[in-house]
Amino acid sequence: MKNVAVIGAGTMGNGIAHTFAQSGFKVQLIDISEASLKRGMDTISKNLDRMVAKEKITEADKAKTLSNITTFTNINEGVEYASLVVEAATENIDLKLKIFKQLDDACPEDTILASNTSSISITQIAAVTSRPKMVIGMHFMNPVPIMKLVEIIRGYNTSDEVTNTIMELSKQLGKTPTEVNDYPGFVANRILMPMLNEAIETLYNGVAGVEEIDTVMKLGMAHPMGPLQLADFIGLDICLSILNVMYDGFKNPKYAPCPLLVNMVMAGKLGVKSGEGFYDYSESRKAEKVAKQFLK
Repeated sequence: MKNVAVIGAGTMGNGIAHTFAQSGFKVQLIDISEASLKRGMDTISKNLDRMVAKEKITEADKAKTLSNITTFTNINEGVEYASLVVEAATENIDLKLKIFKQLDDACPEDTILASNTSSISITQIAAVTSRPKMVIGMHFMNPVPIMKLVEIIRGYNTSDEVTNTIMELSKQLGKTPTEVNDYPGFVANRILMPMLNEAIETLYNGVAGVEEIDTVMKLGMAHPMGPLQLADFIGLDICLSILNVMYDGFKNPKYAPCPLLVNMVMAGKLGVKSGEGFYDYSESRKAEKVAKQFLK
């Protein structure tokens, strides 16, 4: 398996494409617009530059990685010769089902179809295809080139052969694959999202401020990043989407999103991606921080 198509050139998609290409795979990176593909390729190039600066790879390695990636705006053309397709589109069930129907029609019969979904049922996704045994979840962690874990999700009909193939493939990428079964939120987000939601509830109830909550969890629980900062990093819209999937799946109030999270998403305060969430990531704020450094 040396030919991999990746659907989506956003944060997760370009990270997945980067990882496969750096491991020697030929990658077809697919998105709906040339502008999105350019942003994705620019991000990959900058991330490779950081690795060169840290002497983890050479300039020749960077050039080889970039040469392994070809971009497409047409799904049918991009997946024509793919042995594996990894879908990394927005966490929206209707969009994913539409993509998988198209992939099922466009891909060779022996192509494995994987989704990077962080919470949506692999069984439900597989059901819209004619190859449910060959549909599986590959939930990479962000940032993909650095994080070692890949959560491998078996749908109800996913075959042992496909599961074993994807487990071994993940190891070839230098990752640690962990097999889990198909339930809402899987393992990572079933445990993580209620914690983030509880941190938001703690803020909502006025128990403590943003920095105080994050400081308690960083210094008291040895977390590398506070839960509110992590929520900003993930994207508050993504957190809300995952919580809604789990709430709908389990009908348990402990997964109900905090009203503060709902309101922030409706207001467009999505975290790092929008420039503001629980913290301020705006250009003016960055300029203020730089100015303060010079005044010290």
